[in-house]
Amino acid sequence: MTLLPVRQGRGSSAERSQTRDLRPNGLIGRRRLLMISSAIATSCSGCTLVGPNFKTPSAPVAPAYLGAGGQPLPAKEPELRDWWKVFGDPALNHLVELAYEQNLTLQAAGARVLEARAELGIATGNVYPQTQAISGDISYNRLSQEDVYSSGVPSTNFWRAALGPELIWELDFWGKFRRGVESATAAYLASIANYDDVLVSLLGNVATTYLGIRTLERQIEIAKTNIGTQRHALNIAQTRFDEGSTTQLDVYQAQDVLATTEAQVPQLEIQLAQGKNALVVLLGMAPQSLDPILSVSSGIPATPDDVVVGIPADLLRRRPDVRAAELLAAAQSAQIGIAKADLYPAFSLFGTVGLSTTNAPGKTFGDFFTYNAVSFSFGPSFSWNIFNYGRISNNVRVQDARLQARLIDYKNTVLTAQEEVENGVASYVFSRQQVDFLRRSVRATQGALNLALLQYYEGLVDFTTVLTTEQNLLQAENNLAAATGAVASSVARIYRALGGGWEIADDNGFVSPATREEMIERTDWGQLLPPEGRPKPAVPPKGFWHNIGVGPPEW
Repeated sequence: MTLLPVRQGRGSSAERSQTRDLRPNGLIGRRRLLMISSAIATSCSGCTLVGPNFKTPSAPVAPAYLGAGGQPLPAKEPELRDWWKVFGDPALNHLVELAYEQNLTLQAAGARVLEARAELGIATGNVYPQTQAISGDISYNRLSQEDVYSSGVPSTNFWRAALGPELIWELDFWGKFRRGVESATAAYLASIANYDDVLVSLLGNVATTYLGIRTLERQIEIAKTNIGTQRHALNIAQTRFDEGSTTQLDVYQAQDVLATTEAQVPQLEIQLAQGKNALVVLLGMAPQSLDPILSVSSGIPATPDDVVVGIPADLLRRRPDVRAAELLAAAQSAQIGIAKADLYPAFSLFGTVGLSTTNAPGKTFGDFFTYNAVSFSFGPSFSWNIFNYGRISNNVRVQDARLQARLIDYKNTVLTAQEEVENGVASYVFSRQQVDFLRRSVRATQGALNLALLQYYEGLVDFTTVLTTEQNLLQAENNLAAATGAVASSVARIYRALGGGWEIADDNGFVSPATREEMIERTDWGQLLPPEGRPKPAVPPKGFWHNIGVGPPEW
């Protein structure tokens, strides 16, 4: 509200006449000024949008993924929503459910979505009158006796009271505020895509960590089985030494190999404990035993015979990080328009109306609600920052450079996505081949060890043959377990690289029910935290989806 200076006394008739002439029904005319202001305000709907309209950049995309031998894989569309169920492992299914409900990183990403949604509300509010305020004050005043404006005033000590609303509306002639809504909308949708990307990573991490735990458990079983075999070999060596058939060297060598194998178990147990601890963190739980969950199944889960990956072009809409990179570029593109708008004059409508009075001589607070206490002013205004020494132009350049970096990031994200899928496919194909070879190796080594023990007992071979065969068997079985786990992990990596699993959040909110209640108790969130499902975004500016080249999300 603009506070007008208080005159002492009512003034002369000439002064009052001048005051009346300055009112809207005087020189300008109230109706004419209202018509001009309304025309200016309504004309902004068709005003220019400065700055570029975003277009999704082209990125290098292969026509198909390559399988073993460089042959293109079939373009059949994969089933990705509940991809972890291909393992048929109830423990893994339960772990995924717990992680989705409790993971703290995912909950933090959900809170950032709500933050972006609130920021979109701020940007949308800027389209409307930016200042809509009611203000008032009461003050005790003393005027200077040496000031020419207060000379001759009967009393320089008085109280003054004022009350009234004020409105200032900077009109969106150049699309500054519409670009702001466009940028905030894209940033909000990018935060949703980032939430989905965190969820995709979470599901992949839970699966690979679980598969790593099962692989380590298998390796521990292998080590313990080989310890039993090596103890049997030690007993044979000890018996032959006691019988005088060989030297104590065989006994020492057998003890050395046995102790070396036994030492592997604690190291594997350390890795297993670390894997379980990592899984507990992914579940959003304090350190505790996972045996009640893990005990419902055992062993490395079986993998499907084939994995369908589709075509690389699907990644552009499938992978959340690719969508996020595109939307962040769209948000930055709108920032160029916001910066460019500062190169042009800003037009505003302003209006104030108020009541003010004082108890100076000839005045009384009883006149506060009379017509003579009313003051108002309204009309258009403009400002133009013409001498800015290149600051505005350089800010436009800054925003443009940031956009170029975002466009490059988008292209790099597309390439990285394809690389991850190709790596997963290669790992899956060649790990399966490795498993077949290692199974043959294990069978052959087991037969060789049985024969070596028999021949050593009969004195046909020395103990070195037994030791070598024992070590070969342990190594072959360890390699087989690792390769079997690698096949399962490669399946998880393929589905993660394809952006699978984020659809499970389609019907749920971005925060857990407990978090939602906590936030509502602390702050009024209005319609941004619905009881069920995701909050719907505000309607973006007309043509927004066409400009960024994507369709609106489905809720």
